[in-house]
Amino acid sequence: MNIVAFERAKQGTGASRRLRNSGRTPGIVYGGSAEPQAIELDHNALWHALKKEAFHSSVLEMEVAGTTSKVLLRDVQYHPYKQQVLHVDFQRVDAKTRLHMKVPLHYSNAEESSAVKVDKCTVNPVVTELDVACMPSDLPEFIAVDLSVLKKGSSLHLKDIKLPKGVSAVTHGSANNPVLVSVIPPLVIAETPAADAAAADAAPAKGKGKKK
Repeated sequence: MNIVAFERAKQGTGASRRLRNSGRTPGIVYGGSAEPQAIELDHNALWHALKKEAFHSSVLEMEVAGTTSKVLLRDVQYHPYKQQVLHVDFQRVDAKTRLHMKVPLHYSNAEESSAVKVDKCTVNPVVTELDVACMPSDLPEFIAVDLSVLKKGSSLHLKDIKLPKGVSAVTHGSANNPVLVSVIPPLVIAETPAADAAAADAAPAKGKGKKK
């Protein structure tokens, strides 16, 4: 994806406020061997770009003052109640350096699994994005996960899926094989058979009969 930014000369709270009032969003580009660079972007174009999943998980081509560089979106600050982006951070990408990035998981075919089709279970996604490490050229826009193999009483773990070539998952702590998708069996409500209920109602109470 491509994005156009402009050099930002004035900085500070007052300058940023005036910038936002004019329909621009302040930002910064950092990383690599170059110094951090203050930038500004068209707010409306940025707002629509942020609605696209790929904008958050792909290497972007950013043009500033006629020079194009590869960057990653690293942070976005939104106004607490207005539809307004207050600030954005981008990180320069070095083609020869591995990067860490969160990539969306796209689940499909759950309705074709025996867990859903036969046993009427509910499939519950536990993890919707995965922290991965890879070279910039190997970064996937998303990771597709086929759920047609799910069965009743099972769950899908990290080690059950195949990652794209050159991509490895980054796990934290002792959770080196976390659950990605859980399978919840249907709720069964035990009911008293009608015949048993009727017999219980018809039985005479003990100790209340008349003596002859």
